Amino acid sequence: MKTVVCSRRSRHSGQAMILAVLALGGALLGATAIAGFLTLYQIRSTTDAESSAKAIFAADADLEWMLFNYYCGSATPARCTAPPPDYPTSTFANGAVAVATCYSTSTPPGLVDCGVTSTAAYGLAVGTALGSSRAFYVNLAGAAGSVP
Repeated sequence: MKTVVCSRRSRHSGQAMILAVLALGGALLGATAIAGFLTLYQIRSTTDAESSAKAIFAADADLEWMLFNYYCGSATPARCTAPPPDYPTSTFANGAVAVATCYSTSTPPGLVDCGVTSTAAYGLAVGTALGSSRAFYVNLAGAAGSVP
């Protein structure tokens, strides 16, 4: 019968290989997780840029409504082709929503109509699309009293 003598070194020689494989696997897993998170943030920023553009254009459209209403409201001067719609809130086909409001300079500032005979001093048009909100501010106090 043959006797096998196990030395201390041969019993522990597999442990180094297991530790090396675990360390390498952990490093690869960590690098993959970091790359996945960076890709996720890039995809989110692309979606946010699209939503931001929708919100900006919605706010711009309601700003145009506000200015048209301010200059061409109920009186409909000769240079205006038609009176504006009666509502300052717009919902667009792309899902964006915009709200235009005019304020007076009273203390505290109060909501007023944006029409021709209005005491509006400034206006705010806010567009929102999928969580992105963008706004435009317009100072009406120093504006010309007639259609430019």
